[in-house]
Amino acid sequence: MNDRLKMSSWLGSALVLGALIALWWGASNLGWVSRVFLPTPQATWDALAEGFNLRGSGNGELAGWTLDTVGRMLQGWLLASLAGVALGVFIGASAAARAWLQPMLEFIRPLPASAVLPVAIAIFGLSPRMVLVVVAFGAMWPVLLATVHGLATVDARLAEVTRCLQLSRPAFILKIGLPHAMPDILAGMRLALTVALIVAVVGEMIASQGGLGQAILLAARAFRASELFAGIVLLGLIGFVSNGLLAFAEHRLLRWQRP
Repeated sequence: MNDRLKMSSWLGSALVLGALIALWWGASNLGWVSRVFLPTPQATWDALAEGFNLRGSGNGELAGWTLDTVGRMLQGWLLASLAGVALGVFIGASAAARAWLQPMLEFIRPLPASAVLPVAIAIFGLSPRMVLVVVAFGAMWPVLLATVHGLATVDARLAEVTRCLQLSRPAFILKIGLPHAMPDILAGMRLALTVALIVAVVGEMIASQGGLGQAILLAARAFRASELFAGIVLLGLIGFVSNGLLAFAEHRLLRWQRP
């Protein structure tokens, strides 16, 4: 039954994707929208093939820009995950720390990463380090809040058992707290990866750093719609693949939760 449900969901997703591509083809080829703003799917594919030099006649720049964006996204995500888990453990494992720091977290958390960009530019200048710092800042919050929630909701009976066994605080965190919080942490990391991709693209646009963000911005300014849509398609593929890989890793790491 589960295999049948999975097959039907994949089939439904494929049909929806096919319908969207057909609507795109009709809108561009039948003149519903000017090709200056909406290129045909074939033109977008040609831009992708040229950008990756698939036919031996392109410049291959798109491949380099994609690697720059993916590398910036992954570096920021790793920094955000490490910082989020570390701070989350410190805050979530201590009721006193939560009472002291919760108001400050609620004040800083709603700040969009784009609002922090001017401050980061003033400190680091228009540099790759600035983009990396902003990506890490923006992507840290889902991991941090998920870790705090996971540790703060440990069953009181488990905490009582640790006191009876005279376990130290580090032992409690490693043996009970983090395993209990692992589903929340992994879910936060999946969300953080999406945030990291978004902030990396915005940072590339503003700081004029090499990557898909800058490529999309330059294509939009020059009215090169096919290159613009090629970059957008690549960003969608990056998000889809990265989320799928993390979902697979989450499924493997949480096998112990399933009977």
